[in-house]
Amino acid sequence: MPIRVLIADDDALIREGLKIILQSDDRFEVAECVENGRKAVEYCCAHQVDVALLDVRMPVMDGLEAAREISSKTSTRALILTTFDDDDFIINAVKYGARGYLLKSSPPARIMDAIRMVHDGGTVMQDVAMDIIKGELSSGRKCGIPGGILTEREMEIAELVAKGLSNKDIAARLFMSEGTVKNYISAILAKTGLEHRTQLAVYYLTGEKGERPGNSGTD
Repeated sequence: MPIRVLIADDDALIREGLKIILQSDDRFEVAECVENGRKAVEYCCAHQVDVALLDVRMPVMDGLEAAREISSKTSTRALILTTFDDDDFIINAVKYGARGYLLKSSPPARIMDAIRMVHDGGTVMQDVAMDIIKGELSSGRKCGIPGGILTEREMEIAELVAKGLSNKDIAARLFMSEGTVKNYISAILAKTGLEHRTQLAVYYLTGEKGERPGNSGTD
């Protein structure tokens, strides 16, 4: 079955352009196009939508608030698509339950791949997003996860996740197998009530978990 996508953007040209791009590929079905976040939330609550493409700055309700409501009230996965690469947008997009963050300048193939990956339970972050998260760490910002939640080893792994290291890199750094690292990360996500490693990175930095998505993803 095709992936049902909702497009929310206050720019009619952007909406129609994305619609044409997605309808040219039979892997996707454009369920609806709307011009603000409130209409996106209402549609996702009333209809089956797999992935919601949400612009950040829209009238009535912005894309971040829409991502928060859609993620907490439905099983739809939110993917932020914007021209902005502001730090707060990126951190809040993940904190509010978004499963991905891409710039509108991304090639059509990249956008379609991102929709498919998010639909399949993964997360997609533009390089600039992870660079900002890692930059927050390198600036000397202290861990925001309250003490007592994680063991010393789990906290160590959480820090390495926040620094952007892959499971393979963490395994090499800590002299353990990738499978053991994956098990640790699964345990950390279970203890913190988070869904994926990018949310864990934000939690490590801010101590805020945001909204728990309507359905679970992968680590």
